[in-house]
Amino acid sequence: MYQTTNKVFVPNVKNISRQSLSSCCCFLVDSLLPFPKLGTSTTFCCKKPPIQLVKAPHCCMPTSWNQNDDDHTNSNKTWTNTRREAQVTRKTTETEVFAHVVLDGQGKAEINTGIPFLDHMLCQICSHGLLDLSIQATGDLHIDDHHTNEDVGITLGLALSKALGDKRGIQRFGHFIAPLDEALVQVVLDFSGRPFLHYGLDIPTQRVGTFDTQLVREFYSAVATNGQFTLHIRQLEGINSHHIIEASFKAFARALRMAIEYDARRMGSIPSSKGSLSQDTQVVHKD
Repeated sequence: MYQTTNKVFVPNVKNISRQSLSSCCCFLVDSLLPFPKLGTSTTFCCKKPPIQLVKAPHCCMPTSWNQNDDDHTNSNKTWTNTRREAQVTRKTTETEVFAHVVLDGQGKAEINTGIPFLDHMLCQICSHGLLDLSIQATGDLHIDDHHTNEDVGITLGLALSKALGDKRGIQRFGHFIAPLDEALVQVVLDFSGRPFLHYGLDIPTQRVGTFDTQLVREFYSAVATNGQFTLHIRQLEGINSHHIIEASFKAFARALRMAIEYDARRMGSIPSSKGSLSQDTQVVHKD
């Protein structure tokens, strides 16, 4: 048996919750021990020289559960240090959309869809969901915004699904209620692999600026269908169209953030009693 003493330090980062800190763990090839008290020394015993991998708070946690060791016992499972990200390009006769998403990001946004209000809403997803997101789109905006709006939703959904992979180790469920002045919107989602949208927004005006408010539903339908998740959106209060829509995007962002974060207790298992959260075929919703 080898024995080693390790001192674990956590960066002095502001605004990290106690919950995030408590989810940090120290992984060894042959041992999994809970995160020790800050600044203390911990002795690990193992069958061979230990390899220390530090699991950081959710925003920078490693992403893949490696089960390709010589034997498949729990003692040989380790996290690999790859980022959860994906890029998708989708081109039709109506639009061309590129999306690059980093799930464990910092809220960076590079958005240009040609639809200013949609750009503003996508920035809410980045800011409040802490995704790094680049979306570039061109489309037949001389007709209207419908095709571009929907195809951005399709491409974003495909990128989310690709970045999540088999969804191993994630929380899976997310929920949030977001206020914006008088508006209050609840979003609940489940990365179940079963696309579904319940849409309960009652937007009183047909347009916000030049944006057709009917397209909000089209966007959510496209992203949920192609992201392969169940999505419920309920308006609890609200009379201002802009406030209602923006509150829904903020709530969606926070629910998404919750659902894709890692559950340290799962240790890389798929969060389903079936053992799978993937569809056999890819869905592209297009009227």
